[in-house]
Amino acid sequence: MDAETRAAVVQMVPFSAHLGFDLELCEREKVVVSVVLRAEHCTAGGTAHGGFLMTLADFAGAAGAMQVLPAGAKGTTTIDSKTNMIGAAPVGSRLVATSTLVHAGRRTSVWTTRVETVEGKLISLTTQTQMVL
Repeated sequence: MDAETRAAVVQMVPFSAHLGFDLELCEREKVVVSVVLRAEHCTAGGTAHGGFLMTLADFAGAAGAMQVLPAGAKGTTTIDSKTNMIGAAPVGSRLVATSTLVHAGRRTSVWTTRVETVEGKLISLTTQTQMVL
């Protein structure tokens, strides 16, 4: 991914930079985002907060949705999202969110996002629908 694409996506969603998200890959059918889990991303016990995991997955899916927008579209927004929390990730873990395209249409796109540790432990699984604006 070129620096221009990365900068454009991060500029559209500045919250991602605040959270420390690193957009590693942003293609038409696949997006990869990584982050080091900090204490402020955690809940009691020093493990990843569910809301943080949902935010990570939402950003990855939305970045992908921007890549499949039809001509003339102004943007995208999440209209449905479901996350299953599978495992715990301790503070200091490097998490990798891999979002893959399920469907791209004129009005919506659907994405699944697996959040895993770099060792491959599944932490959460999200399916989201993005609406074309």
